[in-house]
Parts: sequence; structure tokens; C-alpha cells
Amino acid sequence: MLDLHHIFAKQKKALFFLLALCALGWGFTPYDSIFTGIGLGALFGTYNFWILVRRMEKFDHAIGEGTKAPSIGTALRFGSGVAAVAIAISLPQYFHLISTVIGLMIPYIFLVVERIVHHVKNH
Repeated sequence: MLDLHHIFAKQKKALFFLLALCALGWGFTPYDSIFTGIGLGALFGTYNFWILVRRMEKFDHAIGEGTKAPSIGTALRFGSGVAAVAIAISLPQYFHLISTVIGLMIPYIFLVVERIVHHVKNH
């Protein structure tokens, strides 16, 4: 489980870099709603990944003790995604809907890229 916490720490660093790029894009390009949508989606996506890390830790602990394993929080993560989309739909002048949905997937894209880089480095 330590590896998952290490991955999440890298995710947070990448998120801060992405949010800085979104802030620059919001301030200096005419596509402000697209960059705010990506930022909003990335924030909610990182929150979802944090929930997954916490739930996997509880799941691992329960399996190690031999007790009943809790769920991994699918409903909570789904609700968070719905909340991000609801914000984008209710405030279309500030958030672009499609870029918000893309932003929700960014932490998982970071995860795949990080695993590929890790695999290439170690083999």
C-alpha cells in the first residue's frame, strides 16, 4: 500500500503543475472556460483518486486481518463526478462541460503514464 501512497504523492505534484498551466491558460488565452473546466475536472478527479487510495488502504487492512472487506467507494466517486458535471452544466459561462469530463480522467491518465515510466525505468 505504500506504493499507492507514493503514486498519490506524485499525482498531487502533477496536479499542482496542471493547475498552474490551467491558471496561465485561463489568464492569457481566449479559452478561459476550457482551462477552468480542465482544472475543475482535475480537482474532482484527484479527489476521486484520494478516495480510492483511502478505501484501498482500508480494504487491504481488512483482508490482512481476515475481517469483512468494505466497499471501495464507487458510489462516492460516482457522486463526485456527477457533482463536477453539475457544476459545469449550471455555470457554462465559467466551465466548459467536455473539458470538465476530460479533466475528471486526468489523474487516471497520469496513473497510466506513471506506471509505464516506472516499468520502462525498472526493466
